[in-house]
Amino acid sequence: MKREEKQQVISEMKDVFNTAGLVVVAINNGISMAETTELRRNVLNDGANYRVVKNRLAKLALAGTPCEAMADLLVGPTALAYSTDEISAARAVCKLAKASDKYEIAGGIMNGKRIDAKEVNALATLPSLDELRGKLIGLLQAPGGQLARVTKAYSEKEQAAA
Repeated sequence: MKREEKQQVISEMKDVFNTAGLVVVAINNGISMAETTELRRNVLNDGANYRVVKNRLAKLALAGTPCEAMADLLVGPTALAYSTDEISAARAVCKLAKASDKYEIAGGIMNGKRIDAKEVNALATLPSLDELRGKLIGLLQAPGGQLARVTKAYSEKEQAAA
């Protein structure tokens, strides 16, 4: 890799580290190129990004970013999954880790705070922001009549007591 290419990778990764809501470091032990391509496709379908970067270049890009605390996770054959939200990358990586024994979660950074593999797994089980919005709208729409009946019952109870 030429010097200009290395500088471009460092610049791109620095942008990622400055803007990502979640960056997950995963260890790939013996994953083939075909498997990596399939992983990347699945991660993109989950709304996240996946990139294999040389650890040395990634560490250079980490300097001065909110993700700097994860530099020690970059040891051995690693890959980075990242997303602007805090759930997509975790969900994608956890799916991969469950599907293959060659893939392991090392940890990551969420909004500048270091998290371990257990916390990444916990994030993966949370509903996405869109799912939460849908549930909230459903809750607000469905019990509208029930809320009116409850309010009416309370007002009638207060009037009867007075």
